[in-house]
Order: sequence, then C-alpha cells, then structure tokens
Amino acid sequence: MAQDAEIAGLAERVSQAGAEIAPGALAEFLRGVAAAPDGADADDWIALAAPCADEALRAALRRARDAARAEAEETRADAAPLALLRGEMARRGLDGFVVPRADEHQNEFVPRCAGRLAWISGFTGSAGTAAVLRDRAALFVDGRYTLQAAGEAAEGFEVVHLADRGPADWLAETLDAGARLGFDPRLHTRRGAAALAAACETAGAELVAAPSNPVDAVWRVQPAAPIAPVVPHETRFAGRGSAAKRAELADALMKKRLAAAALTQPDSIAWLLNMRGGDVEYTPLPLSFAILRADATVDLFMDRRKSGAGLEAHLGNGVRLHEPGAFEGALRRLKGRVAADPDSASEWVFRALEAGGAQVVERADPCQLAKAAKNEAELAGARAAHLRDGAALARFLCWLDRAAPSGTLTEIAAADCLEARRRENAHFRGLSFPTISGAGPNGAVVHYRASGKTNRRLEPGSLYLVDSGAQYLDGTTDVTRTVAIGAPDAEMRDRFTRVLKGHIAIAAARFPEGTQGGRLDTLARAALWDAGLDYAHGTGHGVGSYLGVHEGPQRISGAAGGAPLRPGMIVSNEPGYYKAGAWGIRIENLVAVTTSGEGEDGRAFLGFETLTLAPIDRRLVEPALLRADERAWLDAYHARVRAALAPRVDADTAAWLEAACAPLGSPARRGGGAGG
Repeated sequence: MAQDAEIAGLAERVSQAGAEIAPGALAEFLRGVAAAPDGADADDWIALAAPCADEALRAALRRARDAARAEAEETRADAAPLALLRGEMARRGLDGFVVPRADEHQNEFVPRCAGRLAWISGFTGSAGTAAVLRDRAALFVDGRYTLQAAGEAAEGFEVVHLADRGPADWLAETLDAGARLGFDPRLHTRRGAAALAAACETAGAELVAAPSNPVDAVWRVQPAAPIAPVVPHETRFAGRGSAAKRAELADALMKKRLAAAALTQPDSIAWLLNMRGGDVEYTPLPLSFAILRADATVDLFMDRRKSGAGLEAHLGNGVRLHEPGAFEGALRRLKGRVAADPDSASEWVFRALEAGGAQVVERADPCQLAKAAKNEAELAGARAAHLRDGAALARFLCWLDRAAPSGTLTEIAAADCLEARRRENAHFRGLSFPTISGAGPNGAVVHYRASGKTNRRLEPGSLYLVDSGAQYLDGTTDVTRTVAIGAPDAEMRDRFTRVLKGHIAIAAARFPEGTQGGRLDTLARAALWDAGLDYAHGTGHGVGSYLGVHEGPQRISGAAGGAPLRPGMIVSNEPGYYKAGAWGIRIENLVAVTTSGEGEDGRAFLGFETLTLAPIDRRLVEPALLRADERAWLDAYHARVRAALAPRVDADTAAWLEAACAPLGSPARRGGGAGG
C-alpha cells in the first residue's frame, strides 16, 4: 500500500473533487479494487470513488490501485501453509479441517480472498476439496482435474479421484474415534454439511462448526473482498424487466404459502434484478445476498461502494439495499415459511434462519429454472453473440492454419491471438473462462491452463485442442475445436470421428418433453463405447445469458439428476476423448432447446438448435465411419457456417472458409488447421 501521507493527500484531492472520503476508507477501497479483476472498461471503478475526477486525479488513483495490487502480490506467498494450518487447528482443539474450493455463494469462479484451497494445496482448478488431518492430507478432484491435480498438489497431499472416494467416505474411514473435525459453515451447503456430519458419526468423531475460518487466521496477507462497479443490465438484452420477474416469482411463493426465499447465488440475484458486476473473473457477478419476499419486494445485501451510476434508480422502490453484514440479522428476523436451497445455500444460512424461528422449507432456488429458460430477446442475443464470436474464431483458425505448421507457435501465443480477435467484437466484456489451449499431451488435460512452465509449441504431427469463450452483453459463448497440425495418423482420425458421431447424435436428437439431459448422455458415448473407449466428464452443461458459462439446473451427464430440458435452455454439446500423454479431442458447440412437433400420442417433442458457428476440422474425419445421415449433418452444418460467417470476415478468411466448409469428399486443402 502507498504511504499513509500519500493516501491522505489523495483522499484530500478526492474530497475536493466532490466525494468526501477518509484516508482509511480510501485505502480500504483501493485494496478492494486491487483485489477485483480488471474489467472490460479498465477505469470504470474510478467513478465509484470520484465521479468528477479530472485526468490528473484519475492517474493518481490508478497509481495507488496499482501500488495496492503490487503489495498484495509481493506478500501473497506464505511458507509451509499446511504446517501453518495444522498449528492453528491445534490451537483451536481441532483434529482436522475441511477446505473446499468454495466461497459463501458456491460460485464456480471465486474471488481471490476465497482462494483458500489453492493457498493451502497449490491446486488451482475450479472444483475440489481438501481434508487436512494432523498427520494426513487429501485433495479430492473429479475426472477433469486428475492430471492437473497430480502436477499441482503441494507436498504432503495425496490426490484422490472422486470416482474412487469422496471426502465424506475418506473421512469416515480415516478419522479417529473422538476426533474433532472442523468446517466453515459459510462455505458448505446444507447437503454438504450433512454428508460431513454423517461421516463423523460413522467414525465416532464430532463435526465442529468453526466460528471463523482457521485458514484466514494464518493466511498472512489474504486479499481483500473485491470492489467492482455494479451496473444495470439493459432490458433490450435481458428481455424482461426486473419488476415483472419479481412479480412472477413472488406469485409462485404465495401459491406455495412461502413468506420469502433466501437467495445466495449471485447469478440468480443478477438475473432477478437485471444487474451485472465484476467481482470475480470470467463471470459478471456482483457478490451479494438477497431475500425475495412474497410481496415482490427484495432486500439486497451488497457493498454500497460498488453501486455504479444509475443502479439505485434502476432498482427502484421495490428493492431495499443493505450492507452485507446485515444479512444474518435479516435472516434471523424472518418468520413463517422461508425457502432455502440445500444444494446452494450454506449451512450458515440455514442455521441463521432456524435460530430466528423461521420454518425452513428446503426448495430449489426459485430463480434458477426461470433463468435457465431463455426468453426470445435472450435467444436472439445468443444467436447474435455466436455470429460475432464465430467470425472471430474463423479469423483465428485461418491464421492458425498458416502459422501452426512452422512448429514455432506456442499455446499461450495462440490463446492470446484468439482473445485479441474476440476483443474487436461489439459488446465484448471479457473471456467466459480461462482459454484451454492444449498442444499434444497438454490437450489430454481436460481443464488445462497454459503457463510459462507448461507452454508447449504446436508441433507438426500433433493435435491442438482449444476450448474458449467470451462474455458479451447479449450472450455467453463456449466452443471447442480440435485441430490437426500437419497430417493426422489413423488413430487420431478414428477417435476424432467417433467423438464427432457422438456430437452429431446429440445435435440431431429428438426427445419427448420432460426428458432429463442425462437420458441423452449415452447418445454421445455410443460410438466410443463400441470401441471400448469413454471420457471422464459430462457431455453438456447449461450456459447463462451474459452470466455463468456453467449454469444449472440443466445438464447432459451420466450423473443422476438435472432438470428436465425445456425450450429456451442453452446447453453445451461436448463429447471428447483423451489419450493421456499424447493428445486430447473435444468438439463443443452450444445448442438451444427448441420445440420439435408432437409424437404419435400428441405429446410434445423437443430438439436442439445449434448456436455455435465454426468449422470442424475435416482432415480429422474418417468418412468411412460416418453414416449417410451423419455426413449430411456435417455438410449441412458447414454450409450454414460458411453462409453465416463469410460476409462477416475479410476476403482471405472467406476464401479459407470456402475450403474449410467444403462437403466431405471435396479435395483437401494443403496445410494444417480446419481447412482440411
């Protein structure tokens, strides 16, 4: 942090610009801004502190923010985090402590201050849990992160695949009788806490809710809570006003005799109130809590310092704004039947409601299903966003086709080039997740993220997997293409074509209304299963509208559950195959659920509209493995891609598209990439 005198002088200049602020408050504000990711508008945060700042003051505020960020970076690393945590556990009389990769909202992308799992274990993936005992420590991950966790986990951690044992099972087997296992009730859902309690009961141990997180006590310089502007999301993009959404959900509460619903997921709150923020990377979330009442009013609990221009007027009289610290008291004051989601609301929320005497009704977040079924404006926005995104991706693939065969292009350089293409698009607000740019064996790491240490060159004779997406004001994109660098071998072509067959099976599927996505999952795997092959991740996840790139409750997965698919829902279609140590293959498009006529008995049927527009590498297709209808699907898709994108790209890319999207059986173009 800058020197106290410098901050005092800066606070005086801010006050002279018409915004009274004490030096201590300004220093705290700058630490929060430094902890937030950089937004699409790099200086939009300045208006939160000094709306009338001149350029000199803006420059001084930028320097102070940069100094706060630099200081945090310099002091972030701590020696032996595992030993520090065990020392704190001993001081608190705990024999173990559970550290999830979670914040108070169960976000996929968490703020830096909630990066406890990465700090303690070294693992940087977006899903995982650590269990730290006095003499053992385990890191639990799913199939997406097995290879990544093995490479990142700090000394002292054993990596456990969730398919083998989950944290609860491991704890039930490992805890000693009489042991005291600690957990932070703000970071575990009610259902998750119940699983830990059952494990302790099996082991004869005791589950202890920690009043404060012991990791925070020993994390020497934990980043501050982020401060980024929260702004209205225009109705032309949202499709419906907030008042109409609140009235509809409040009516549903009334019909179920519910007085209120506790909302803890920022994406739900952002959707309900038509606002967006920037507190976490890759998703425009304003970290907040809310209470939706049966009279259609909302109590919003959010740091007021984040209120951007026009936000409070946009929220209107039906929304009351409070500081986050007031949320627990408000929960304790609720009476009657109150809904809370056991899969997303924390154990802390349930305990506060119960302590106040509310009759807690376990029910799904009322916003999730309504948010998942996109309205016509949101679907039109998604189509427009994918058209612009597809043009950027086509320009990238054309460039890649020429640059990659040299063998000098690196994963990071390729990812940077793709991001630069997207940044030129209208309504671009940032990436929707860290680009997965995997060359050769790195492509077999499902959620790989290139770093200076792992950055590989794209070499002739290899495969390159690029999974990427963007946030636009009118939609969220997520697309994966696998590209042959030079001539692919027979095994690559066979595996790619089997993945393509699964992709086509999902894209062309027709199914009765009420079908859960999980019932379609086998369609994507059948061609791989025929050869004794499979992949260790789901086939599809829901996607938001300028919100989360991973959204529930819909999904296409072999795992049980998931909401029945409804018209307007957007899901990914992304089967894959991964040969560890060699290469990975994935083909991903986003699709929207549509109506598809009626069945013989009059029952409504549904299908999919493919939103993503980008060539699929024809050089990797083995035509002999495709049925006639599958060949027809691929040729029709490529014809659509060419017709849609050619008018939106330069002449060189348009010529490349003509070859890349040619029907199967046409002469293959020379060179690598999707030109095939």
